[in-house]
This record gives sequence, C-alpha cells and structure tokens, in this order.
Amino acid sequence: MSKFNDIIQGETPVLIDFSAEWCQPCKMMPPILKEVKKQLGDRIRILKVDVDRNPAIAQKHQIRNVPTLMLFKKGAVIFRQAGVIPAPQLVQTLQGYV
Repeated sequence: MSKFNDIIQGETPVLIDFSAEWCQPCKMMPPILKEVKKQLGDRIRILKVDVDRNPAIAQKHQIRNVPTLMLFKKGAVIFRQAGVIPAPQLVQTLQGYV
C-alpha cells in the first residue's frame, strides 16, 4: 500500500479505476479511460486497482461498488464517482481538476 500512497501524493492528478475481474460494467471502462488519457495526456495519470487483489486499499477508500473512479491530487480525493461514465462526460468533469 505504501507504493499506492506514494503514487497518489504527486502534483499530477491520479485517476484510480477500482474494478474487479468478475464485474461486467468494469469491462466497459478500458476504452473510456483510453479516450480520457488521449484527450488529457500528461495532465493526468490513470491506474487500475483490482479490489480483490488489493483489499486493504479498497477498504481504506471505502470502495463498496465497482467500478468506482477516484481522482487524487497530493493525496487528497478531489473527485469520486461510482459506475460507468461516458468518456465525453468524464473528460469534461476531469478538466475542472487537471
């Protein structure tokens, strides 16, 4: 978990996609996140965290549903959303933070 904490402490906002292998809606997220990365580039970092493989991180951040997106900057949560979000809407939302 210390590596995770190091990653979310940075100046660059980090979008974490909390997901699980068995989750059908989670399978919709990769192309959406690819589009977000394409549009926002180096202004954002995107990581995927499997809640089953990282239960301590999921528990610490109170992940109850997957997919859940959380945006961190300097260790603070600045955006949180559960469920699938269309790429244009997600890009528009994140632009206010990056």
